[in-house]
Amino acid sequence: MSRYARVSRAGLIMSSLPAQHARSFYETLEEADRLSNGKARVLMARNRLNADLRSRNIDYIIIGGIALRAHGYLRYTDNLDIVLTTEGMDRFRKELLGRGGLGMFGYDAISQDGRAVSSYPEQAIVKFKIAGEYPGDGQPKQVSFPEPFVSSIEIEGASFATLEKLIELKLASGMTAPDRLKDLADVQELIKVRSLSSEFAERLNPYVRDKYLELLNAVKRGKEENHFEE
Repeated sequence: MSRYARVSRAGLIMSSLPAQHARSFYETLEEADRLSNGKARVLMARNRLNADLRSRNIDYIIIGGIALRAHGYLRYTDNLDIVLTTEGMDRFRKELLGRGGLGMFGYDAISQDGRAVSSYPEQAIVKFKIAGEYPGDGQPKQVSFPEPFVSSIEIEGASFATLEKLIELKLASGMTAPDRLKDLADVQELIKVRSLSSEFAERLNPYVRDKYLELLNAVKRGKEENHFEE
């Protein structure tokens, strides 16, 4: 039984929640349970998109919460975040956007530019980033979304951002976007689960090294002071 399931069965959901909110909360718990077991809709969408892109020789890498999972830190997410080249994005729009001839499988646009889609039938949200764009506030900086073939590692048969690149993107995002502080928390959790050290900073872009070391030192202080047991 997963920790998500234990929460729901422990009766921690307040009975005063409106019915529609309670249903949404239960659905989120159930999907989180499926995510921990490798059966979530977003993982099914990942598998199909992986097959669709590879069959067309479209390079991609996965970033975001699903990449965190691949690198050892499981937290809930219902989005699939993908980096494509400009050419890859154009080809996705032309060759994969829509339901196809029988309408049984496909990707429905939920933004005018087609960079946010809902996979069908999984109904998982897929968001596309373009190589060369900038994380966080979107302003030019030393860290950008990479060319997929430059910073890719294969895990579970799919293409993911390397650990170094994922951490760089998370740090640059959390450092520049006030509403993305969770990206810094994600890095702290990766530091814990991967037992990362100060030497790892040398593998990162200088733009984010100081922030990485700051988070690393915070993790060390927390362990030394033993505020709580996780």
